Amino acid sequence: MSIDAYRSAVQRHQKEIARLQQEKSRELAQVADALRRSRSAEEVATKTQSDSTRHSKLREAQRYQEEAIRHQRRVAEIEDRLAQEQRRLQEAEERLARAQAQEEQRRLREQERAAREYERQMAAIRDTLARHDRLYSVALAAMERLQHLPDMITILFLAANPLDQGQLRLDEEVRAISEMIRKGKYRDVIRLESRWALRPLDLLQAINECRPTVIHFSGHGSESGHIVFQDDAGRSKLVSTEAVVQTLAAASDTIQLVFFNTCYSREQAEAVVKYIPAAIGMNVSIRDDAARVFAAQFYSSLSFGLSLSQAFEQAKAALMLEGIPEEDVPALFVAAGLNVDDLVLVAPPDRLPESR
Repeated sequence: MSIDAYRSAVQRHQKEIARLQQEKSRELAQVADALRRSRSAEEVATKTQSDSTRHSKLREAQRYQEEAIRHQRRVAEIEDRLAQEQRRLQEAEERLARAQAQEEQRRLREQERAAREYERQMAAIRDTLARHDRLYSVALAAMERLQHLPDMITILFLAANPLDQGQLRLDEEVRAISEMIRKGKYRDVIRLESRWALRPLDLLQAINECRPTVIHFSGHGSESGHIVFQDDAGRSKLVSTEAVVQTLAAASDTIQLVFFNTCYSREQAEAVVKYIPAAIGMNVSIRDDAARVFAAQFYSSLSFGLSLSQAFEQAKAALMLEGIPEEDVPALFVAAGLNVDDLVLVAPPDRLPESR
């Protein structure tokens, strides 16, 4: 039952008790009146000299006494009913009190749950604001770097072709990239550096030496999310995504783009844009010729001053023009808060600051 139903039951019993008490009062008044009349008749009987009058008044007194007894019996019945009704009232009040206590406990639990939910939401909002602040800081730093493009950008081509892996034609890839850049409109502001037989520690050395704007990994990748480097004997040495990303994040503040031209490198590209403005990775494996055509056209488009978005789309178009059905393999990622259409790496000479 609801609290309202319990409360209604209490009120019903209270009204019944009040009615019975009124009825008892009326009956008691009837008792008092009958006894008063009986005593009055007895007094008359004791004072009169007439025998007939005496007998008449004594009968009248007896009648009033019997009437008083009937009303007293009625009072006793009413008192029994009052006692029963008062027990019912007490039980109803106890049920109401229990229901109200349970409702109060439920209300307190709801308040506690609401307070916990409010705190959870506020914590989520604080986390979101903190994350947005971090993303804003990263995006702002990236935008500031992009707005102050250097006179010369460096593309660092890093190649690893271990002896125990299928041999790739990486020399043709770097030659194709070099030739396409030389044909570009703004070729004079692009420098291409290459490092071969890349070992893990060579990565930091090359970055520190060249301070590149673009890092280009060329070689093998694994389905487990590793990049394949070489060891001192020329055999495969797997390096985890976490290690590569941490190295790139800590190595240089000049890096604007990381191009993973290796199989199964989507994971690396997604991870690296937490620290670097843009990255390209491969959703699945990619054929040697597809990797070469895509990379060459991409850097050719950059050398004409196109944005990363335009260069990426033209590189995909080049695959289609060559009849290579792998245009959906490359994927472009940018840091949160950046517009991919605004990312331009090669500044035309007429937009560069004048030298003093």
